[in-house]
Parts: sequence; C-alpha cells; structure tokens
Amino acid sequence: MMKALIDRLRKETVLSKEEYVLLLSHITPELSEYLFQQARTVREQWYGKDVYIRGLIEFTNCCKNDCYYCGIRCSNHQAQRYRLSEEEILSCCESGYALGFRTFVLQGGEDPFFTCQRMTSLIRRIRQQFPDCALTLSVGEKSREEYQAYFDAGADRYLLRHETANDSHYRKLHPETMSPENRKRCLRDLKEIGFQTGCGFMVGSPGQTVENLAEDLLFVKKLQPHMVGIGPFIAQHDTPFRDQPNGTLEITLFLLGLLRLTLPSVLLPSTTALGTIHSRGRELGILAGANVVMPNLSPSSVRKKYLLYDNKICTGDEAAECRSCLERRMEAIGYHVVVSRGDYPTIKTK
Repeated sequence: MMKALIDRLRKETVLSKEEYVLLLSHITPELSEYLFQQARTVREQWYGKDVYIRGLIEFTNCCKNDCYYCGIRCSNHQAQRYRLSEEEILSCCESGYALGFRTFVLQGGEDPFFTCQRMTSLIRRIRQQFPDCALTLSVGEKSREEYQAYFDAGADRYLLRHETANDSHYRKLHPETMSPENRKRCLRDLKEIGFQTGCGFMVGSPGQTVENLAEDLLFVKKLQPHMVGIGPFIAQHDTPFRDQPNGTLEITLFLLGLLRLTLPSVLLPSTTALGTIHSRGRELGILAGANVVMPNLSPSSVRKKYLLYDNKICTGDEAAECRSCLERRMEAIGYHVVVSRGDYPTIKTK
C-alpha cells in the first residue's frame, strides 16, 4: 500500500494530509529506497546528473529576533558578533567567481544595521561587478516595499524558511513578537514581486508531529516555491532547546524524496545540516532527490561565529577547500557539479 501511495504521488504530485501522515508513519529502509529511486528518476528528468552550487556568504550574525532554536538569537550573549563590510562581501564574491560560482547567497540574521539603503547599495555593486551571476538573499522578514527595493536593485532570489506551517507549532518555536501570518505574508509578497522564492522547514524541531510535517508538504505544494530548503533540527547549546533531541537523517531524507515528487522541478538543496548529522549526509541528500549544494564562501575567520546549531561542519575550511571537497563527493556518487547560475527551469530540459 505504501509503495502504491508513492506511485500515486509521482503521478499526481499531491496526496491528502492523511496519506502523507501514513507514509511518514511507516518509514522503513525498503520503502525509503523505493521512494528515493522514484525521486532520482524525476530529478534526472529535469536536471540530469547536474548538481548546482551556490556560494554562501554569511555576512552578519547580528539578529534582532529571539527564535528559541537559533544560536544567533539576540538574547544569546555568548555569541561573538560580527558584520562583514561591503568590501569584504565583494571580496568573497571575487574569490567565489574565480572558483566558478555563478550564484551568491547573502545570508544573515535580521540585522538592523543593514538598512534598505545599505542592502540596495550592496546589491547594485554585486550586480554591476558580476552581471552574469544570480544573487540570492536570505535576510528574513521585511516589508513588501523593502523586498521590492531589493528586487529593483537586482536581486534574483530570496530564501525565507517558513519553519513550520502549523500556527500553534510556530508559536512554540518563536517569541510573541513574531507571527506565522507575517512569515507567510512575506512569502506571498516575494512571489508576487517576481523573486525566485524559497521556503523550507526544520525536521524534528521540538513539538513537531508527523501531522505538522504533512501540513508543511501541503503548504509547500500550495505556495509553489522555486526552492525548498529543509534540514534536521540540531540543538544549539546556548538556546532554550539545548537539551532537545536532534532531527533524524532518516526522516529528513524521506521528506526530500516526498518534496521531489510533490514539486518535480523544485531546486532542492542537500544542506550543511545534513552533512553535520551524518558524514555522508549531503551525498545521501542528493541520492534522495536533491540537486543543490551550498559551499561556504565566508572568510574562515568568521565561520565559527555563524553557529545556528552545534557541530556545524566546514567552519575551518577555505572557500576552495569547500568547493573541491563537494565536487569530489558528488563525483563519487555519479553526479557532477556544474558551473552555471542554476535557475529554476521554465521548461523541461532533460
């Protein structure tokens, strides 16, 4: 019966909440491998064996928010705060460009220092200096007007994880100053403005149920994002969730497979968090249906300070090390890193 549900999902690209719950409640190694085979087939119909790389630049770990799971939450006074200057960010882009990166991802906390004026100035400089590259932002919740200004300045994509589609679960993970309604409003605005938009959620976060995960899948299906980023919850020692169990590799990989069948052409990263909970986590993510990896271009001097969760990998590596390591890892499983912007496809390419 479970394999029949997977077959139907591949054909129809959506199941009911109850059917997603049923699948998520009956994960076995055999069922997982069957799902991954289907997901790889669909993924290769759209992308072949290509794996897109995104150069991640973690440019500030200052944040005004106090999310209970996050190591850079504003009330974590143990965090060593930093901000990269505009020149330092451009230097990261230059290094990445020389290594073949054609997408840069500017990721940071919701740092009030980076006003709309400062961000748009930075976006314009990157766009002017690297006109053949895509620029992705991941800097949290903003007004529609600010998102529009980013888009008009030249940003192409925006990542904003919704974290959980269930309102009561959202409130267990965030302070009262944040709301699920505003998070979802942001995602709608981003899509309407014209960004290639990404959402995503944690797997195994405190209080999460399989029903919540099914709701996430249905939310993602309705939103129709261009990208979905998921990864296991990993506890951080300076947060209220320090003693909570981590999310599992097994369920995270299974959800990657379900996402590939639910959104066949989606850009789906195999995340650093996967590589943190398992030495081959990123490879296993690709084999479960993912098609994007995001090596770090941040200066090695600040990487240990951008610790959203504990034991994060690659915090001591230089950009070239991250790039070549991932390239070898992908080749070892029969895939290859490609040098391109890696845009969301508008027509089937394979």
